[in-house]
Amino acid sequence: MKKKSLIVLLLFCLTIFANGCSTQNNAAEVDYDETKKMVVDILKTDDGKKALKEVLADEELKQELVMDNTVVADSIAKTLVSDKGKEFWKTSFEDPDFVKAYAESMKTENENLLKGLIKDPEYRTMLVEVLHDPELETELSDLLKSTDYRKHLQSVITETIESPLYQAKIQEILLKAASEQNKKEESKGGA
Repeated sequence: MKKKSLIVLLLFCLTIFANGCSTQNNAAEVDYDETKKMVVDILKTDDGKKALKEVLADEELKQELVMDNTVVADSIAKTLVSDKGKEFWKTSFEDPDFVKAYAESMKTENENLLKGLIKDPEYRTMLVEVLHDPELETELSDLLKSTDYRKHLQSVITETIESPLYQAKIQEILLKAASEQNKKEESKGGA
């Protein structure tokens, strides 16, 4: 009889334990769902948005997110060489505003690169070799002698001369020269 009571007591304890664990799981699930809803609601408020903006505005965090993330670097590399990436660059470089912004963003880096290269003896030697290449010299000479180039040069000169800024400079130079000429004549005449 004691054995039966012990078995019944043990089964009763196991049942209570199992129910207790089951209730805890449900409570944890409810707590998680409620917590999730609360967090989402908080993030949707103005204070939540403001807090997120402050966190994302932190320069140190930005650097860590952008620079240290190998996933971002890998994604960019894969995107650049993909067909969609090639199409993106093709269409982007047809947009003059994009080209201008891209060129301006790279200007300093390109200048620094060229300044560094021009100091490199190997690069200078290679550049001189290219410029002294007889075939290139012939092509440049032919280009400079061509009618199209002369017409282009003539139109550039005409545009420059017709420019109000250039006309103002020429007028200033001519007035200065006339003034100096008058001073010389006065000094000769007075002597």
